[in-house]
Amino acid sequence: MEMIHEAGLVVGAELHALLVNQALPGTGIDPEEFFVGLAELVAEFGPRNRALLATREAMQTAIDDWHRDHAGQPHDAVKYRGFLEGLNYLLPEGSDFTIDTTNVDPEIRSIPAPQLVVPATNARYALNAANARWGSLYDALYGTDAMGDLPNPGPYSADRGGRVVAWARGFLNETVPLATDSHAEATGYSVIDGALAVQVGPASIALAEPTQFVGFTGDASAPTSVLVEQNGLGIEIVIDATHQVGATDKAHVADVMLESALTTIVDFEDSVAAVDSEEKAQAYHNWLGLMKGDLRETITKGEVTFERKLNPDKTFTAPDGSTFQRTGRSLLLARNVGHLMTTPAVCDSDGNEISEGLLDALVSVLCAMHDLAKSDGNRNSREGSVYVVKPKMHGPEEVAFTNDIFTKVEQILGLEPNTVKIGIMDEERRTTLNLKECIRAANSRVAFINTGFLDRTGDEIHTSMQAGPMVRKGDMKGERWIGAYEDWNVDIGLGCGFIGRAQIGKGMWAAPELMNDMLDQKIGHPRSGANCAWVPSPTAATLHATHYHQVDVLEVQTELAANLAANGRRGTVDDLLQIPVAVDPSWSADEIQAEIDNNAQGILGYVVRWVDAGVGCSTVPDINDVGLMEDRATCRISSQHIANWLLHGIVDEAQVRATFEKMAAIVDRQNGNDPTYKPMAPSFDGEAYQGALDLVLKGVEQPSGYTEPILHASRLATKV
Repeated sequence: MEMIHEAGLVVGAELHALLVNQALPGTGIDPEEFFVGLAELVAEFGPRNRALLATREAMQTAIDDWHRDHAGQPHDAVKYRGFLEGLNYLLPEGSDFTIDTTNVDPEIRSIPAPQLVVPATNARYALNAANARWGSLYDALYGTDAMGDLPNPGPYSADRGGRVVAWARGFLNETVPLATDSHAEATGYSVIDGALAVQVGPASIALAEPTQFVGFTGDASAPTSVLVEQNGLGIEIVIDATHQVGATDKAHVADVMLESALTTIVDFEDSVAAVDSEEKAQAYHNWLGLMKGDLRETITKGEVTFERKLNPDKTFTAPDGSTFQRTGRSLLLARNVGHLMTTPAVCDSDGNEISEGLLDALVSVLCAMHDLAKSDGNRNSREGSVYVVKPKMHGPEEVAFTNDIFTKVEQILGLEPNTVKIGIMDEERRTTLNLKECIRAANSRVAFINTGFLDRTGDEIHTSMQAGPMVRKGDMKGERWIGAYEDWNVDIGLGCGFIGRAQIGKGMWAAPELMNDMLDQKIGHPRSGANCAWVPSPTAATLHATHYHQVDVLEVQTELAANLAANGRRGTVDDLLQIPVAVDPSWSADEIQAEIDNNAQGILGYVVRWVDAGVGCSTVPDINDVGLMEDRATCRISSQHIANWLLHGIVDEAQVRATFEKMAAIVDRQNGNDPTYKPMAPSFDGEAYQGALDLVLKGVEQPSGYTEPILHASRLATKV
């Protein structure tokens, strides 16, 4: 890999070219100034980063020793809590406070809605996600199992189309009802004297709540669309008599477009494989294009080639005759990597890799300066902010470290203090226990907190690895700590004044093919008081958006805040410290084998794509051939779970190896239609297979149970 020397650093040629030729021009910062700033960032924060990681390791060693010393004894929760307090793992909680973050866009501070997560390395996916601000409800219903079944292959089915229209009309009746009658009986939509008039037979019917009508396109007497709104979210009823669906509709409604993914996390961490200068440059290139607004992707389907780019804003006529715009794009946040990993994309003068998180912090904000410079057009933040989600932080000290990093980044780049807003991922046990103090540490930056069940469970297992064998993975959601964790996160966010100021988020729906189940279950997230919850696709975002019309999240939050003031938090520290060790691990041999079969298959299915193809988070067939999302978080929990059972003798190494070989053959079959796929069986000696196996066999010794060190090494080995 070609390297270029700058300000005492050695920079990969691909990254250097991107920075000098694309990212820096237009920012007013010359290359020499930028690389001096990067060198200062590395010199000042690199030693602190290493010290924080050493603290993590020392605490984990102490916890391991505590459990070993108390092996065979009944768990003493009081002594255990006292031990964690003495270790400064569990810190005293300070006085109440309210965050004072300013210049936060309404998509984050006040309009609850779905949130997408998309890999930064895939330009097509990134554009699709950015353009998922508006989604077709008709398409989402027709093409998925949302109505209970999948469409048959072949041409358009009028019968299925009729079911879609009926479903959508029912949604309109629930969301924007008419004063009398039903949208299903409508024969036309028009605007009369600034009000929406819906023709039903000979009558002209108003909305039950006329203020829900906010705009239209075309002529008032025969609009091409009408825009209605509930809970801050737009619903555009598209009217087109020439459309296949609109031509047969009594009111010529051709589609119902929902404001869907109001926010999207462009992911430099879990969703991507970016292990060197080339791959980091590609991720930064796509983020830069999104921030400039000029990202393009040429796509060929059959004989048709077309260009994908960012959607423009939508222009409407207001009821009073004035015009206004609604943004056509999702508000984008960048998820940087955590504090653990280093990157060979930049090395210091001694050849040591620098912290990848420091590089992400400076470059992602540099790229966003192109958006900050805009006054119109494809703007991302209209409030002049940059949003960075920071994952896998352990406790308030690490959040304070992140806050200081961005203060330095703002100084290097000449930005106003607190231009950068951060999202705190509540996915590590030490952060959960000390969440209020974590928020305090970024009091003027925090715009987002979020729960992530999978990473949080992976850390739960690793932290208490020596305590005993953990319950089966499928039983984990029934454990006392997980319910307390989900409630605790919401209550603390509300207690710190997040209502109308910042997001409280929930985790991913990991089954992108099961939209009917998602519609049934994921409404629990807005009902829990969460402003947003993660979805795996633009289609899922459109369907999940219906939940935010059914539930007024801000009203729920107000009720929860009142309950919090009157009764205190719904979870306690003691609830959170309940260790999910199996009380009576008397599983049958078949149950044990089924558990490790499922875990091993998921690990292999993800790792083989990550290592051999450089594909991060993706839909991977599970052991039953059902497509599930797999990423480093799912891999972390699966590998740590087997490692825990191996440590405590529930399984032995021979059984683990035999299981991996059996599952490798299944994963090979599942990828049999991919001509570029390299089978793992029968040799079982490839980098992907060995890396997947090492995640388990070396799982106990991995820092916090993270998968990155092994995955990165395996991926780099395939690129040599």
